[in-house]
Amino acid sequence: MSATPTVRASAAEDDASAVRSRLASPSRLTVLVAVMAVVFCLLAALFGLVPTAQATINGFVAGSYTGLGAIGLTLVLGILKLVNFAHGDLLVAGAYFTILFAWLGLPLPLAMLGAMVATAALALVTEKIVWQPLRQAKAGTLQLFLSAIGLGLVIRFSVQFFAGSQVRTLGANVVDSIALGPLRLGTLQAVALLVGLAAMLLVGLALRFTGIGKEMRAFADNRALAEVSGIDTQHVINMTWIVSGFLAGLAGILYATAIGSFNPNFGLTLLLSLFAATVLGGIGNAYGALVGGLVIGLSQEWSTLMFNARWKPAVGFALLILMLLFMPQGIFGRKKRGS
Repeated sequence: MSATPTVRASAAEDDASAVRSRLASPSRLTVLVAVMAVVFCLLAALFGLVPTAQATINGFVAGSYTGLGAIGLTLVLGILKLVNFAHGDLLVAGAYFTILFAWLGLPLPLAMLGAMVATAALALVTEKIVWQPLRQAKAGTLQLFLSAIGLGLVIRFSVQFFAGSQVRTLGANVVDSIALGPLRLGTLQAVALLVGLAAMLLVGLALRFTGIGKEMRAFADNRALAEVSGIDTQHVINMTWIVSGFLAGLAGILYATAIGSFNPNFGLTLLLSLFAATVLGGIGNAYGALVGGLVIGLSQEWSTLMFNARWKPAVGFALLILMLLFMPQGIFGRKKRGS
């Protein structure tokens, strides 16, 4: 069912409010960009322009798959009010579905596309057999929390049972690279970066201009109003899981492509960065998740100029703590209007 006039008015009011806020004062995004630029200049002065620029390129690559993964996480969190701790394992499913379809004989690009569709289907299945029954039973926060953890373990150990726990690759060429003066970028990393940024742009446009995108935003803003306005809420919920799963599959594939090798546990490690990006951008705000993912990716890669790479997740959570202290609503967060 298409968005009703009431829902369209609600979405338009959100957009108008955002515009008025941006005109009234310098936006938090502008401040953030300025801070990131200052940090880049300081790092370049301390460690050299070339190493800093190389870390920046790597940060954009990491930010592309982190942002995509965070979008799916924040859609579920904003629309369904569910903290989905199984989301990282959907990224793992996307990478391993690619291996499965490639083993069945599909060319790698088609295997990747099939893996994204399969991950979206898996996310929808979890809605039908886990989350919908729990909502109907009016499960509490603790029950949902434990169910999400348990579902993540089921997905992870199922992957290990069928595919093993050894390190895997997608079988693509990870040796070729592109020279950008003194900088180097792996060919697959470049592809992952371009695909990730393009997907982030398309998702942002779809959420803003398509009917289902407006319904999702209206549903997240006020579920009761969306229901009485005639929105098919179950359809919105189903589409939320499909989009979330599709983006999770894509993010997992981009991670596997950019890193080159992986095992079934990478989803747990990435999940920490995904939550940091979600909170950093503003809980429930897909646009914020995009920016938050890029900020986390850049910050973690910049940290490798000073610390061992194994501390990158800690850097993401340090940023998260600082954001909660000084800007608890996140970059794009705002106070909810009264019903």
